[in-house]
Amino acid sequence: MEIDKQQHSKDSVFFRDGVRMIDFVLSYVDDKDGERKQERRRLYEANLVNVGLELETEDKSESDDGKTFFLKIHAPWEVLATYADVLKVKVPFKANDIPDNSDTPMNWLSTPFRLPEHIMHPQPDYFTAPFDKSKSDFFLIDNKDTFFSPSTRNRILYYILSRCSYFRDECGEKDKKGIKRLLNNGTYTAAFPLHDCRYWSRSKDVNCESDRYNLHKHWARFFCFFKEQPLNLIRKYYGEKIGIYFAWLGFYTEMLLFAAIVGSMCFIYGLFTYDDNDWSKEICSEKVGGNIVMCPLCDKKCGYWKLNTTCNSSWQSHLFDNVGTVFFAIFMGIWVTLFLEFWKRRQARLEYEWDLVDFEEEQQQLQLRPEYESKCTNRKLNRITQETEWVLRRTATDLMGRLLLCWATVTLWISLIIACIIGVIAYRLAVYAAFASIMKDSATSHLQVVGPYITPQLATSVTASCINFVIIMILNLMYERVAVWITDMEIPKTHLEYENKLTVKMFLFQFVNYYSSCFYVAFFKGKFVGFPGDYEYMFGSKLRNEECDPGGCLIELTTQLVIVMTGKQVWGNIQEALVPWLMNWWGSRNARNHPESLYSRWEQDHDLQSFGQLGLFYEYLEMVIQFGFITLFVASFPLAPLLALINNIIEVRVDAWKLTTQFRRPVAAKAHSIGAWQEILNGMAVLSVVTNAFIVAFTSDMIPRLVYMYAYQPDGEMNMKGYIDNSLSVFNISAFLLANKPDDGESPSWFNSSITTCRYRDYRYPPGHEKEYSVTMQFWHILAAKLAFIIIVEHVVFLVKFFVAWMIPDVPSDVRARVKRERYLVQEYLHNYEVEKLKIQLSQNGHSDCTCTPMIYPSIPKHEVLSECL
Repeated sequence: MEIDKQQHSKDSVFFRDGVRMIDFVLSYVDDKDGERKQERRRLYEANLVNVGLELETEDKSESDDGKTFFLKIHAPWEVLATYADVLKVKVPFKANDIPDNSDTPMNWLSTPFRLPEHIMHPQPDYFTAPFDKSKSDFFLIDNKDTFFSPSTRNRILYYILSRCSYFRDECGEKDKKGIKRLLNNGTYTAAFPLHDCRYWSRSKDVNCESDRYNLHKHWARFFCFFKEQPLNLIRKYYGEKIGIYFAWLGFYTEMLLFAAIVGSMCFIYGLFTYDDNDWSKEICSEKVGGNIVMCPLCDKKCGYWKLNTTCNSSWQSHLFDNVGTVFFAIFMGIWVTLFLEFWKRRQARLEYEWDLVDFEEEQQQLQLRPEYESKCTNRKLNRITQETEWVLRRTATDLMGRLLLCWATVTLWISLIIACIIGVIAYRLAVYAAFASIMKDSATSHLQVVGPYITPQLATSVTASCINFVIIMILNLMYERVAVWITDMEIPKTHLEYENKLTVKMFLFQFVNYYSSCFYVAFFKGKFVGFPGDYEYMFGSKLRNEECDPGGCLIELTTQLVIVMTGKQVWGNIQEALVPWLMNWWGSRNARNHPESLYSRWEQDHDLQSFGQLGLFYEYLEMVIQFGFITLFVASFPLAPLLALINNIIEVRVDAWKLTTQFRRPVAAKAHSIGAWQEILNGMAVLSVVTNAFIVAFTSDMIPRLVYMYAYQPDGEMNMKGYIDNSLSVFNISAFLLANKPDDGESPSWFNSSITTCRYRDYRYPPGHEKEYSVTMQFWHILAAKLAFIIIVEHVVFLVKFFVAWMIPDVPSDVRARVKRERYLVQEYLHNYEVEKLKIQLSQNGHSDCTCTPMIYPSIPKHEVLSECL
């Protein structure tokens, strides 16, 4: 069927004839001095034609900028069938006959959250088997043009493009092949599959399914945030790898709802018990806190101060440092296990529904990276397949050299982070003295609303956290390029191996980068300060180690967590949504006024941003870092899961929106799981139990309060009266060293010579005692209680975690039954098919002797088929 070019809309996914679908598009600019590029393109395109692909070129005069050529590629049935056989693509051979028992009681309650059936299930449910070209009549092929989904078609095309050479046979330059290399050397400027229509309107072509429009309407808009995700449609349009990511992100967000509810209840408990907080009342009262003179918090520039100046921070600390926090820390240890175990079940169901059950075994060899193949020089016998395959020749020296360089680079960058953190700590120590000197006479009291709440501790903490966040962002930008470079240098064999290696490097760096400041505040600040007269200094310098104020270090950990976590989420969303939108707006400024008939589909997509091979990697990384914040330090901030929930509700729709509207359509890829991220999440789940137990024991004041109430309350009552006086030790001012004494004029006006002692936060004997300034027995009782708490909580939580993991099977029973049923049917139907085929063959040969045997799989090795085609 021939269609006039002028009548045929250019906003179409078909060739000019209106029949052949465009499966892939390559773009290039014809440079004046590009003779070598022209030759490469000529050879490459000739080899594509030899493979069996059909090409059509759009001249630069047809493009918007007048200089870009577009090469449209179509894969006919023969090519698709050949490579579907090579890649063992699973295709339907029988309708699923297992009844769906997914109806649940009161199912009508979920009606507002559901999407239309044709969106949730765009394709019928079938039993599938690996495609075999020689048995094409075995499969349910109604229409060869639509038999393979668009994502499968572009995955096959990219497989061919990645392995097609651009050299003459007589040259034999083995490394000169693959579209990625041609993109890197500028021969082509872009390579991408097409979106099927504009996202805001359906395609005018009746043969086009307009999946992009449906995804935008039902998934990529923020006002759909309460709706379920159309995972099957995402998988159909973008492929299994992107589908698995959104399935995991959606499931993680659903599970966060329960953590957010319990965390909010713990925070509300802190609010309701606000007035029962005896120790804060004592700090704020004039009789107790107003009469307790505290020792200076830094040398020279800090004066004496009264305890009641920390009244506000003490009240704020109670919101997070209460009995509810202990319960929430234990709850989160169990929640993490439930999340990971239920995700395994959800993943197993998706593996079955998306034909990924035996994916890893079948596809590992087929996903060899072209960069690896081009470096292979030797052939070796595979002991499993008994076929010779190309392998990379690596000497022990070469391998050790690469590994040493790789991990030396990672170690160097991690050391750089630690150096930056030490710099921030030095900033805190140096600036605290300055803030204390400035604010000694309530310099901030004239500020409206916030003035009374600003203390030297708060000002130091907030500014240090902000500086730390900026350093984190800068180091991230720099390290990303380094991590990709050293992973490329290792030449991993498969795409899976490449991503796993990059994941480990990036995560190690990000872990230290994002969490080191929180670890410092949680486990080091205030722990190594000494006591008046014998202070500890940072690396022997003149900077005295920081102390926790009487309100505790937990509120400072909360501040650090909130700033880094929320700052990262806000910055991440701006970077993900605003930057691509601005770049696309600027890039397509000349074409926005063009009518649809002139602004072609390939130009519209060309003007969008490239999603990139590692686009999904950064999405996972962002979410796993967030997962660390809400698990490792959740004991300090029960509202962290709520903030994460709000962010993720936005994140799902932002990711969907940018993928559907701001990026070119990514090349489809298969993945049966979230890969190495699963093991990282398991590791963080175990570590979170330990960190939260230590935070409650050593950063929070929970254990010292309980020890006081049960063992040291003077009246024997179960209350906290007298706790503040008990928790502060006494120091004789006359014993101060000259280097520690405040300078003249630094102490406040109320301080005079009649005050002979000051108090500090510790459990030490007072001056005049025979064990003067050595730790008391109460110190050892509290330490024993802290260690006992850690051991008991860890064992209880780990016991429950392992019991829950044992109780919940990784694969649901109905999925296991369906997998067995499908395998049985594949064997039965193939046997019947071969028998019928043999009968027909015998009848056609007149019952003559037949020496041939029925074959289930083709005898030609996969890679030999590939080499013959290319």
